[in-house]
Amino acid sequence: MSASLLFTFVALYFVILLVVAYFTSRNAGNDTFFIGNKSSNWMLVAFGMIGTSLSGVTFVSVPGGVGSESFAYLQITLGYFIGYLAIAFVLLPLYYRLNLTSIYSYLNSRLGFTSYKTGASFFIISRTVGATARLYLVVNILQEAILSQFGIPFWLTTLIILLMILLYTYEGGVKTIVWTDTLQTTCMLAGLVICVAYILKQMNLSLPEGFQAMDASGYSKVFFTNPNDKLFFVKQILAGAFITITMTGMDQEMMQKNISVKNLKDAQKNMVSLAFIMVFVIGLFLVLGGLLHLYAKQVGITATGDKLFPTIALDSHIPPVISVIFIIALISALFPSADGAITALTSSFCIDIIGLQRNQTWTDEYKKKVRQRVHLTFAFVFLLLVMMFKWINNPSMIGLILKLAGYTYGPLLGLFSFGILTKRILNEKIVPFVCLAAPGICFVIDKYQKDLFGEFHIGLELLIINGLITFIGLYIFSTAPAASSSDARLNKESALNV
Repeated sequence: MSASLLFTFVALYFVILLVVAYFTSRNAGNDTFFIGNKSSNWMLVAFGMIGTSLSGVTFVSVPGGVGSESFAYLQITLGYFIGYLAIAFVLLPLYYRLNLTSIYSYLNSRLGFTSYKTGASFFIISRTVGATARLYLVVNILQEAILSQFGIPFWLTTLIILLMILLYTYEGGVKTIVWTDTLQTTCMLAGLVICVAYILKQMNLSLPEGFQAMDASGYSKVFFTNPNDKLFFVKQILAGAFITITMTGMDQEMMQKNISVKNLKDAQKNMVSLAFIMVFVIGLFLVLGGLLHLYAKQVGITATGDKLFPTIALDSHIPPVISVIFIIALISALFPSADGAITALTSSFCIDIIGLQRNQTWTDEYKKKVRQRVHLTFAFVFLLLVMMFKWINNPSMIGLILKLAGYTYGPLLGLFSFGILTKRILNEKIVPFVCLAAPGICFVIDKYQKDLFGEFHIGLELLIINGLITFIGLYIFSTAPAASSSDARLNKESALNV
């Protein structure tokens, strides 16, 4: 298929997004942008969050990783399931009870202003790095498949896509994203199912026969039982649970959509539904990965990792309609992760860092101008970081993203855990130093783990270690709460009775 025709389909898809944005952003204010006026339908949020949770990295990297790790990613997915349930019944009730716009406001009410600023800052760093890594992967594919043939450089491709995202999120924010995510998730899942069906047909296999062929080639192994292996199932499930708790439950982008739902009960329905759907959808991505590896061997394609799916989908022998479906599904996976990230980062920076809602001297109109300037600034930061990832050019972006999450989300896990599990009072001056020291210690542990632990390999559970180090550091520099007068009276009466 010609690059011009592919580009036409991409342009038409974007026009549809603009139409949705037009109808959802009329009369939009800051409350619309930040929390969708708390009127989002939970079913739309749940369905749209599939696309946000998966992203273009899942669309390309999960199938590509089957060649080296079989179905091991399903172990992490089982951990995701546990994590979603923890969010639904532990974190969401907390957020709704406090009526939060930014979830990091909880840290302010429980631990103090410095902890609040520290938590929000770590979210901004974490989400910015993670979202730009995801964005880079898809932009790179679009660049190689379409725009390079028009002589457009990579930096300009990135700029064009970011401008597209800005155009449809600039006014409506979360309210627009809830609807555009629904559209994009539909296109992504339709593309996934069609690609699975096409590969099966090309190989003259039924789905059961496809499983048999994958099993014979060693692609369908799910559980790894060697405790020293980084893929050991206990490590992977635990890591998956805590990755979800932090990267979803303690992430403003993901929770911003949840707290835009009308009430707690509906938000919990959203999260539980997402838990079940994600297991099925990621399982289907792994099936696709196994089939793609079988098909590649059959037709002599040597591409591996992140390059496997794009190489097959855009191969000259593939029918043009499949190439179009792949591109549309790919950009449908791209936009939910990038648009939501820029919106959430704008919200967190405005609310948590510069105190937009706390400032009573600014007019609503001026607040809106500040929010729009911050929105544009984050788009520019995304451009710079995507260029950095282009320079790094890691062959498996999902591994890199989860590794980075272990460093950046660990302090958030420690802060929230300390606030929820203890009643101790923090020495706030030390909080930023503890939260910076924990990732530093984890980096040393990771770098020298062979010398420290021998054959035992630490993988994604580094996130848990990071959170634990943060928790211990906070505990050391904290004090027990002073007893209230009623508590003191009861203690005195107990002593007299003795």
